[in-house]
Formats: sequence, C-alpha cells, structure tokens
Amino acid sequence: MTVALITGASGLVGSHLVELLRRDGWTLRALVRDRSRAAWLSSQGVTLHDGDTLDQDACVRAADGADFVFHCAAAITPRGGWEAYRAPNIDGTRHAIAAAARAGARLLHLSSVAVYGPEGRYALGAGALQETQPLHPIPAAAWYARSKRESEELVMDAHRAGTAWATAVRPCVIYGPRDRQFVPRIASVLRWPLVPRIGDGTATLAIVHARSVAEVAVRAVTSECAGGRAYNVTNDAPLSVGDFYDAALAGLGVHARWLPISGAVAQGALNGAGAALRALRFPGAALLNARSLDFLLQDNPFSSERARAELGWTSRVDPREAVAEAFRAARGG
Repeated sequence: MTVALITGASGLVGSHLVELLRRDGWTLRALVRDRSRAAWLSSQGVTLHDGDTLDQDACVRAADGADFVFHCAAAITPRGGWEAYRAPNIDGTRHAIAAAARAGARLLHLSSVAVYGPEGRYALGAGALQETQPLHPIPAAAWYARSKRESEELVMDAHRAGTAWATAVRPCVIYGPRDRQFVPRIASVLRWPLVPRIGDGTATLAIVHARSVAEVAVRAVTSECAGGRAYNVTNDAPLSVGDFYDAALAGLGVHARWLPISGAVAQGALNGAGAALRALRFPGAALLNARSLDFLLQDNPFSSERARAELGWTSRVDPREAVAEAFRAARGG
C-alpha cells in the first residue's frame, strides 16, 4: 500500500493528482481547512486531515506514515502585498519539508516557470529555456515569482542537506477542468460584446494541461534520478493563440466580436499605462510593461526536454480538445 499526502488536493493540479493516484491504487490523504468544502475529496476516498500548511504540526500529523508528500498548495493571486504570498508559499513549503522529513517521505514540490523571472525568458528563442539555465534576478514587486523561487530553493537546499529527498516540477500556465484561475478569467473576457485580439494569433502559447503536470509529478517523485532536480512541464503540443481562441469559443458555445489590436500598439499603450501608474506609486505597477504581452506575442520559450529524456514522459493530451473541454467545464456544461 502506497500512501501519499497531497497539500492543495482540491486545487487544479492537486485534484488531477487525486484522480491519477486513486486510479493507480494509492491511499490518499489531504489537508483541509473546511471539511464542508471537501465533499469531492471525500467522494474520491481521500482521508481528510484538518489543518493547512501554515500549521507545521498539522502537516507533520497528516504526513505521519506517508511514503510521499505532494506539496501543491500555494497562493497564486491573494489580496495583499508580499506577506500574502510569503507566508503560504514560503512558510508553507518549509512546513511541507518538515513533514516529509519527519515521515521519511519523498517530497514533490509544485513550483512554477515563474522562478525564471520576467527577464531573459525569450532571449534564447522558442522552446529553448531549460532547467540548467541561470536564473535571472526577480523584481522586488514580482511577489508570486519571488515566493516560488524562494520556496523551490528551500526544497533543493533540503535535498542537498539530506533533510528530505525532494524534487520539483515547474509548469507554465496550467488549465483544465476545475481551473479557478486562467480559464474562468479568459472565459469572462470572451463573453464581452467586443473582445480585444492582440497580435496576429500565430504565437505558440505556454500552457499545459493539469493532467500532464500530475503525470510528470508522479514520474519525478518515483524516479531516483529526479532527486534534487527540477523539471519544466510546458506544452502538450504546440497550440497557437488563434487555435486556443477557437477551441475556447467552441467550449463556451459563443461567438466573439473581435477588436484587432497590433502588438506594437498594445505594447505602446501598456508601456504608457505602466509609466503613469508607476508615477502614482500604484501597487504592482513595476511589473506592467511590454513584457507583460509576451505570452500572447512570443512563442513558448520553455523546454520540457528533461522530463521527456529523464522521466520518459510523453503527453497524451490533445490541447485543442482539452481546451474546449476546460471551457465547457467553466460554463457548467
């Protein structure tokens, strides 16, 4: 019997891990803050433990006797400043490390390509940014990226010190059923009476299905070679911005009226807005610049070659079908 504790089990990647590991016969546990909101986990046969990752004792109790700890809990867009990211993402990771160490369990940390920082991502060209590339400095106001960089460093330091066997995966933008971030936001925009369409739609998006992230996570934590290493998980197959929109609209069952905006015009407008907000000392304005549009205008810069070569991972997801499925789920269909 293989026992695993999953933090963030009701989240996007965590819930796909639950489905994957349950299918393979694992015994699963989850930390939950509110049992009344954990009905889906109970229906999947997951044993619930009260508490969250801010409580080290709760983490240690939940991990007792576990073989693996999948640390997926994180704050992505909390309200508040640096502390709103630091406490759950850095302290929470420190507590997950302590729990894995006490249990003698292997630790999988759900990191992010945000650790690369906003600078230099596209300098090497499409699909070229690998895990061995030096990490660029991260702006002080990039709270999420800073918290993910620092939490991953804690994990790797713990492995090097022999505190806990650990590995990490670095997904790009994640989507799929039960997504509460990316898909719902795009869906709301696609329902506008007039939808901005920036660029020519040919750029390859840096998005990956949550099922693929879960698959790489399991392969990494069960592979001896993965100890102390991080793995990018990015793109199931190339999907252009235009094809993404087509699939999303099909899933939503709506038609969009487009407002075409060239990349140059959008970049100029964003630079101007950023300058004005920085002058007003608006929170987060330091991150509002032309680089913010690279997601739509530049091809996916990240490579998943290490995951393919070392872990034998091959995506089984057709992104066009999967995007439509995710947006159907978002509309409740």
